[in-house]
Amino acid sequence: MATSIVSYLGDLRTEATHLASGSQLLTDAPVDNHGKGAAFSPTDLFATSLGSCALTIMGIAANTHHIDLTGARAEVTKIMATTPPRRVARIEIAFHFAKAYSEKEKSILQHAAETCPVALSVQTEITQNFYWKL
Repeated sequence: MATSIVSYLGDLRTEATHLASGSQLLTDAPVDNHGKGAAFSPTDLFATSLGSCALTIMGIAANTHHIDLTGARAEVTKIMATTPPRRVARIEIAFHFAKAYSEKEKSILQHAAETCPVALSVQTEITQNFYWKL
């Protein structure tokens, strides 16, 4: 069964619909690639999915180990390669936390983020840098 349907709306814009929930999102080509930059670009979503996945899996680990992760956020930076072909070269994520954690809790959260499904699915040519603001 399909996960989503993506429709081309014209003018370098797409609309994606998540089939299970009906949730929708738009993408636009970025300004540096002939677009308007009026919404996430596909490569923005790619990089952002790493931050979202990391926080989600951290949340699962936090629930399992009774760690309060409320208020945590991930600041995602996507860096495009400077040489052809056009591609994401590096994703940097700065994690910020509203709480202080013990060394054991920090280790649990870091391991969860670094082993989330998206992190494990990104090809090795793309550098993933996680920065911890614990």
